[in-house]
Amino acid sequence: MTLSKFTLKNINTAGVTNVPDGVFELPEKVLQFGTGVLLRGLPDYFIDKANRAGLFNGRVVVVKSTSGGDSVAFEKQDGLYTLCIRGLEEGKPVEENIICSAISRVLSAKDEWAAVLKCAHNPEMQIVISNTTEVGIELIKEDIHQHPPVSFPAKLLAFLYERYKAFDGSAQCGMVIVPTELITDNGKKLEAIVFELAHLNGLEENFIEWLEKHNHFCNSLVDRIVPGKPDAAAKQKLENDLGYKDDLITMSEVYRLWAIEGDEKVKTVLSFASADAGVVITADITVFKELKLRMLNGTHSLSCGVAFLAGITSVKEAMDNKIVSAFIKNLMTEEIAKAIPYNLPQADAQAFAAKVLDRFGNPSIEHHWINITLNFTQKLEMRVVQVLQRYAELYKSVPENFALGFAAYIVFMHPVKKDGDVYYGNANGKDYPIKDVKAGWFYEQWNNFAPQQVVQNVLSNAALWNTDLSAIPGFAEAVTENVEDILANGMQAVLAETETVK
Repeated sequence: MTLSKFTLKNINTAGVTNVPDGVFELPEKVLQFGTGVLLRGLPDYFIDKANRAGLFNGRVVVVKSTSGGDSVAFEKQDGLYTLCIRGLEEGKPVEENIICSAISRVLSAKDEWAAVLKCAHNPEMQIVISNTTEVGIELIKEDIHQHPPVSFPAKLLAFLYERYKAFDGSAQCGMVIVPTELITDNGKKLEAIVFELAHLNGLEENFIEWLEKHNHFCNSLVDRIVPGKPDAAAKQKLENDLGYKDDLITMSEVYRLWAIEGDEKVKTVLSFASADAGVVITADITVFKELKLRMLNGTHSLSCGVAFLAGITSVKEAMDNKIVSAFIKNLMTEEIAKAIPYNLPQADAQAFAAKVLDRFGNPSIEHHWINITLNFTQKLEMRVVQVLQRYAELYKSVPENFALGFAAYIVFMHPVKKDGDVYYGNANGKDYPIKDVKAGWFYEQWNNFAPQQVVQNVLSNAALWNTDLSAIPGFAEAVTENVEDILANGMQAVLAETETVK
């Protein structure tokens, strides 16, 4: 039996929270760009929870930018999926299986753009949510009248322009727009791009005035580890326990946070926030952003190359490994926590670090390091560079775990072959894909220069880091030494040597 609205009546397994009555009749209130597991595991979870409590009473139309993938599963399962929550909350084990019914339908931007624009005519539609990865919020100078536009900001502008025309510029038809992409000031950056595109497309001044006065672009921060679909064996076991098949089954940790910058108007529209303390709407989310971006995401980004090259598959496996877990803990507590570019008590940073380390060790979450290497270069620039610079300024020394993390990044970004548009590295005798827009540049570097020069070229490339990292005293030398050590002896030996020195 496959999960769908027609099979719900046959699902009576203990421990499975079924869909509430009447949910399929609720109006569509949210347009969501992206089908990814983070959206399913956090914003859509909050909306589903609020619907169950009668606090929001609205569903989500999802816009998928690419064809294929899980589109078929969404259609077959009527947008339903099971969120399997595992972990600890206040020291007590939590195990929940919730059939989420927040999603009403999924539309392909490529094949169903007219249907996406038709959503702009729905007076109940109030909210736009997005997660189009870190590279999604970028300016592409394009015609928004294409079917569809290429970039997410252009798609959003086309939708808003359609809505403006549909309601004759009514103040009441403005939208609350909440991007969840993990970039600094995501809402404000998206807003700036949308306005620039509006001017580039020659849209009328009355529309631009409506856009400015009656639409709210909110900075936001999401924090929940949602590794997604389990592997085949784990999925089979879960389906046996649940009593049905689910091709969209999603794993998640218990911890959840969606911090949103907004005023009273935003709070009124985002009424689902009252269903869960994990949604925080406040005037300034900087402290949430800095702690999560630096401590959790920064640690992930500096550790993923180290752990992967050491043959460690998942975050949980790394935390079970004495040497790798020591690297992660020291990196987070002794280097990142002490140099966050925000004025907060050190005790708060260390307390947050303790929570993150507990989350990393969650035995029920399989978060694979290879997935964390996606957009490796950009993640380091956004999450890590400012902390590195501040550490060097404060302590007049090179943070040794940072140096090893950057060395691992440079070695990981060593393509040994190209197949079509995909570059592959090789570690521990196995090829792996390098999913980074800079992979081609690294391919040229490694083919033309010795390791020492590659390090120099990488660190001094201000186009990658918005600064010259080789100017940090001693940093290039420390990274070079680590790169040469990794190439000569392997990451496991380097980690063991580091631990011995300590």
